[in-house]
Amino acid sequence: MSLQNSGAEKVLDFIRSRLGLNSTQSKTAAVIGLLSLAYTLQKVVTSKPSRQAKIPAHKERVVILGATSGIGREIALQYASRGARVCIVGRRRELVDQVEAECSALRNSALGIRGSMYETGRVVFGVVGDFANAADMVRLREVLEKEWNGLDTLIVSAGVSALRPLMEVAGVESAGERASLEGIQNAVRVSDAAVKGNFTGPLVAAVTFIPLLTQTSASPGILLVSSLAALIPAPTRTLYAATKSASLLLYQALSIEHPNVTITNVVPSTVEGDFRASAVDGGKVREADPSKTGLKRVAVAKRCIDAVDRREKTVWMPGTMRWAHLLYWFFPTFIEGKARKKYNFTS
Repeated sequence: MSLQNSGAEKVLDFIRSRLGLNSTQSKTAAVIGLLSLAYTLQKVVTSKPSRQAKIPAHKERVVILGATSGIGREIALQYASRGARVCIVGRRRELVDQVEAECSALRNSALGIRGSMYETGRVVFGVVGDFANAADMVRLREVLEKEWNGLDTLIVSAGVSALRPLMEVAGVESAGERASLEGIQNAVRVSDAAVKGNFTGPLVAAVTFIPLLTQTSASPGILLVSSLAALIPAPTRTLYAATKSASLLLYQALSIEHPNVTITNVVPSTVEGDFRASAVDGGKVREADPSKTGLKRVAVAKRCIDAVDRREKTVWMPGTMRWAHLLYWFFPTFIEGKARKKYNFTS
């Protein structure tokens, strides 16, 4: 039966009349609707039992890389609040000590003194280290083996921002210019910094800890805090998006190579906070004030922990961004226009 003579054509006519779409657009909308239904059914069919059935919350051994600020800090606090063993990792001693003290207080409040009387090893502690430094990560692994005899959950939330168009980084200010040697070298230098913070770090963490997780946990789990920019391109985020996309694909491929480890990737849109203040390219924030319009760190951290518990694969925040990604492949100019507007970019 042809589409014109089927009930599907009546559905398409209804979509066209209600949304003011042409024939091609209405068919695309119908396809997206069917895909949405298929996704919902897939979530129901493939849902997995919670990890907490194997690892009680108060026995979970959690390492947070990048735990001294932003989403990572909030994740550390929330894990401590439910009684998990928490290791805080960051590059600045004073911040590591501060978050360690906060987590200790929250865990003691959650479990009480009697709840931790018979525990061995340190239940909350901090380690100063750079997740892109192999020696630092091996040292961290040795500490975890000594204190906890292993690891259950690895949170990779460290990273760096980059906020300038690539040609601007290279010193090209107009269409008639060409990049100088010094400009190209500067672009490479900034690129190296972005690669180190957003790709090399996650790579070093994965290589260091995946064997430990598989050997010592009843339900090993990894969470990568990625970014919507890794999946939907945006102007001024050239280097940031490229490096975040690289680490996202790295962890997606690792989940196939290591099926016994649940790897969860969270891709939030703009999040509140000062993450962008230390951009490796020295760029300025171009979009609306993230502190007013961005996702709340508390909510993002809670969703991250829930996703690890539920052993989810990919989490979009907000959830509607999943369909924005799909729309990009059908109507790329529409999504690109939205991105230009958000970042106040004109070519």
